[in-house]
Amino acid sequence: MVVQVVLVHGIRTSATMWRSQVDYLEQRGNPVVAVDLPGHGSRMSEEFTIEGAFATIDDAVQEAATRGPVLLSGHSMGGLLCVEYAGREDPPPVAGFIAASCTSIPRGVGLATYRVLTRGFDSLPDRGMWLTNRMLDRILPDETRHDFGAGGYALDAQDIALRSLSVLDLLTALGRIDVPLWFVNGQYDQLRINEKLFLRIAPHAELIVVPRTTHHVTVMRPEVFNAVLHLAITTLERT
Repeated sequence: MVVQVVLVHGIRTSATMWRSQVDYLEQRGNPVVAVDLPGHGSRMSEEFTIEGAFATIDDAVQEAATRGPVLLSGHSMGGLLCVEYAGREDPPPVAGFIAASCTSIPRGVGLATYRVLTRGFDSLPDRGMWLTNRMLDRILPDETRHDFGAGGYALDAQDIALRSLSVLDLLTALGRIDVPLWFVNGQYDQLRINEKLFLRIAPHAELIVVPRTTHHVTVMRPEVFNAVLHLAITTLERT
């Protein structure tokens, strides 16, 4: 059976951030679905809830699993949600998991500081989008720059989403994940803070650190992330 792929975006972004990966997977012959979480992308008018986010992921995984083994991949907030989801006590039908830019526990001072920073950006003229766009123009290649924000930016959902992440029990969930697992981080990713802890909890995981790359590894180095998808799919095919 052909490996099916489910992609889950990060905070503020949408399914469009995965366009490079979707194109690659379609050319490779692997069916793929990139979801929009509540309050993001095509669902911008909805309220973000963590229950709705998990339901979105589960619906996509369960449907894909009717056709073949499922490779789940999440970036940033999407990766954190997928860790919790893949590590449920009653395991979902996930055959392999790529966790990108999410080796951090969203609690305490770190989460509080990040929320303060996002509120500060939100208080700037144009909600800080002029500064966001200037930064993205500098770090993203032309091939993915438009895709990253093509679905719009979920500015109204970000603080609610960040607050919701504090309820996740990531280390317990991580300890339950017994399928092939890859952590993918950019060299300069601020969310590498608990990278060593995640590897201790999941010693079977493989860590891939992409040089000269920030948090936005999937769009900053799309060809590298596509190579990781190839590695994961090939691993599942052989298994």
